[in-house]
Amino acid sequence: MSRGYLVLVLHAHLPYVRHPEHRYFLEENWLYEAITATYLPLLEVWQGLVRDGVPFRVTMSMSPPLVTMLRDDVLKLRYAGYLDRLQMLANDEKRRTAAGDPRLHRLAWWYGERFARLKSLYDGIAGDIVGAYARLQEQGVLDIITVGATHGYLPVIRQPEARRAQISVAVDDYRRHFGRMPRGIWLPECGYTDGVDKLLADHGLRYFFMDAHGILNARPRPPLGLYAPVFTPSGVAAFGRDLESSKQVWSANEGYPGDGAYRDFYRDVGFDRPLDEIAPYIHPDGIRLHTGFKYYRVTGPNVDLAHKDIYDPDVARERAAMHAGNFMFNREKQIEHLAAQMDRKPVVISPYDAELFGHWWFEGPMFLDFLARKIAYDQHSVELGGASDYLEQFPVNAQAEPSPSSWGDGGYSAVWIDGSNDWIYRHVHRAEARMHELAVQHRDGTPDDLRRRALNQAGRELLLAQSSDWAFIMKTATAVRYACDRVKAHLARFRRLDREISAGHIDQGWLGDLEWRDNIFPHVDYRAWL
Repeated sequence: MSRGYLVLVLHAHLPYVRHPEHRYFLEENWLYEAITATYLPLLEVWQGLVRDGVPFRVTMSMSPPLVTMLRDDVLKLRYAGYLDRLQMLANDEKRRTAAGDPRLHRLAWWYGERFARLKSLYDGIAGDIVGAYARLQEQGVLDIITVGATHGYLPVIRQPEARRAQISVAVDDYRRHFGRMPRGIWLPECGYTDGVDKLLADHGLRYFFMDAHGILNARPRPPLGLYAPVFTPSGVAAFGRDLESSKQVWSANEGYPGDGAYRDFYRDVGFDRPLDEIAPYIHPDGIRLHTGFKYYRVTGPNVDLAHKDIYDPDVARERAAMHAGNFMFNREKQIEHLAAQMDRKPVVISPYDAELFGHWWFEGPMFLDFLARKIAYDQHSVELGGASDYLEQFPVNAQAEPSPSSWGDGGYSAVWIDGSNDWIYRHVHRAEARMHELAVQHRDGTPDDLRRRALNQAGRELLLAQSSDWAFIMKTATAVRYACDRVKAHLARFRRLDREISAGHIDQGWLGDLEWRDNIFPHVDYRAWL
């Protein structure tokens, strides 16, 4: 019998980026890189643990935009081409490194075998990553939860009906893809504000996750702190993030990913090789990109890219095993200490962005593999479980009103309401109010098919404009122009749809083009905004 639970939560989300109108679109690479570095390697880990009979349980949120993109035929076809280019680059790298440093030549072969293995895995599931994850949920090893429809940051959505639509559309989309109702939800950016729990309860959701201060500042203060959930006034359970375990893995400076033996993310042949040589494998316009062929390790905290040491996969694997053992030991001692002071088993919530494992921290999936095996066989204090498992075993918990909060810098929305991005909200709020008005205007009569399609498309455009990703990108100053263009495009389309619906003259050809481009939520119903 274990003395407490460790709940690993991996938040899997990407903004909806799909541009079938272009032969090649730069930002679509976000998805292809994530599949190759994170979602396929994690699938490989989960399937390996099941194959070997290792008992484990991990919670994963899978956002509707990510699920839709993973199942989109256009993007799947393009990703197959991406994998083929990796195979071609692997052969090129083997030839290029043959006469040089044997360590680089060995790595080129190692990468070639890795990408061939991932391609075989992808082909073996017929490109249906979502279906493969759903089967793992049916086997009881994954607990897949939903996310807001387009990762809309709920505290800044002013119109109550618009906030509700983010939840109702997400729940419906989950049901269609996974064949069941979701039990929990990852609130986008962990953004909580008063009344959100009532929305969740109305849609049958049993629990959600918050950053630590959302629980610690609850009213009244929870007697068991972060190590047991609290029930909100609406009866939904709120679980708080454990700071200690999160920082050990998440922090690049103080956590495991900064270890010198691990692979360096930034040094890549896409930037190292001469442009005429690497051109067939990067953007057709000559824009340099990460290819995944990275031959160097972190080396040290103050070592610049030009002086990195060569990466050794065997040493990095040993380091991942060591760090998994250290993480398990710390959770053992933490849980033993907590259990001695509590009237029930403590639960330690350790949430992370899924892309930390593989994309940013290359050895992250190995770490999870080692951790699951060590917890299963090398100790008796810690059990890998899910939030729903804990609620079944301990259905009685304290009641409290969580504090409005978020994760991210400052912990109170500062990332998503900032001088770099706050201009978007007056426009989005106006569209939210207008969408509700349109739904009300057409609630009694049955609109003709063309008007119904236009109303539904207006809802899609609003949902896409609400995505928290655009504000985040503006704040972090990464793909700022793209994020601004996306917000403006969706709002402009919404306004034109509004005008045409109101005038009774809808451009059917233009509407069809929008439905083809922004085809997320094919079953969305404008009445969700009533």
